[in-house]
Amino acid sequence: MIAHEDFAPRLLAWQRAHGRHDLPWQRTRDPYRIWLSEVMLQQTQVATVIPYYARFLARCPDVAALAALPDDDVMTLWSGLGYYSRARNLHRCAQQVMTRFGGRFPENAVDLASLPGIGRSTAAAIAAFAFGRHEAILDGNVKRVLARVFGIEGFPGEKRIETAMWTLAESLLPMPPRGVSATPSDDDMSRYTQGLMDLGATLCTRANPDCPRCPFAADCVANLTHRQRELPTRRAPKVTPTRRTVMLILEAEPFVLLHRRPPTGVWGGLWSLPEVEDEAQARDVAREFGGQPESFSRLTPFVHAFTHFRLEIAPVRIACGEPQGGRLLGTPDAPVAWVDRRDLDRYGLPAPVRRILDALHGSLI
Repeated sequence: MIAHEDFAPRLLAWQRAHGRHDLPWQRTRDPYRIWLSEVMLQQTQVATVIPYYARFLARCPDVAALAALPDDDVMTLWSGLGYYSRARNLHRCAQQVMTRFGGRFPENAVDLASLPGIGRSTAAAIAAFAFGRHEAILDGNVKRVLARVFGIEGFPGEKRIETAMWTLAESLLPMPPRGVSATPSDDDMSRYTQGLMDLGATLCTRANPDCPRCPFAADCVANLTHRQRELPTRRAPKVTPTRRTVMLILEAEPFVLLHRRPPTGVWGGLWSLPEVEDEAQARDVAREFGGQPESFSRLTPFVHAFTHFRLEIAPVRIACGEPQGGRLLGTPDAPVAWVDRRDLDRYGLPAPVRRILDALHGSLI
């Protein structure tokens, strides 16, 4: 097993030679851009994040612009990126940076972690990248690297194991050169933090890790004992529940009916299609908003997977007469709107709703 004091120098050397250096949020010390990328990268692949990152910066080049943006616009920019609580927290965080910290991100991880949507590891990453702080990160990729290299048994989400991993991560941080009492250079902390992310994302992947190219191959417990598939220990499997819903595409050309979901919960704050339990209710909603339905057709059902459940969606397309006002069954206070389908790109829509409408009307963006 590799000595703790040798871990950082080897990782730093590997990152200089083989790590990622051209991501859009690299080569900057701007905490706003670093924070934006870190939040977007939570549970999301780099390739998916890049276009969203560019869209946000084009619309909101700094934290003040994001804080001032209306809620609907934030959700529209985020639409399709998933895990929508991140978008709500992103907006709240920007507003708190303005009100609590005078428009400047705090430089220490403790204050950063006090902001909405910034956990301990994200706070440490921002502090390291933007301010060169001597802070350890421990996201999912890093947990996988540490579990394999050091042979850590147990599910990393378990409190006892996670605490041990935090202690290990802190012990591995770069040290200043011998005879120097200061902390490591800003560049070393940024490069070390990036190196951990790069190693987990490009070589020490969940499936099919590229062990021959890994700088720790000769010392990695998982590699030496052929346990890459066993480490890190997986959570005991749970049965994923399935929910079912009927989504209504109520159309009165050129309009389609949308309703805004509550601010919390699944797709909180986004505009969606009305949902009912069965086709009888579908006809009731159609009469409420458009008079006697002119046509009624079932589209191909599909499944949308969330983290903790599967949603079976049965879309039903209903052509209505003239658009009318009305109330949704079970949610009489839900804001509803007949939206010209040519303006749908101005509304934040969940990915499966966008999928349905794209199939019917062509790409919305």
